[in-house]
Amino acid sequence: MARGNQREKDRERAQARNGNKGKNKDDGLTPEQRRERDAKALQEKTAKKAAQAAGGESSGGGKGNTKK
Repeated sequence: MARGNQREKDRERAQARNGNKGKNKDDGLTPEQRRERDAKALQEKTAKKAAQAAGGESSGGGKGNTKK
């Protein structure tokens, strides 16, 4: 069986379903601004993880003892 342009039609339908959310990286930032933003987010993430690790070790730790 030949698929013809079925793949192309399927791609168009999928794109329409996703609301054209595709790989659009145009967020209005320069590459330098983007690097700064990403670096800040990474620093915040690592600080949060370090704080959780420090808090988890002092409370006895363990996989089943998380309080939420």
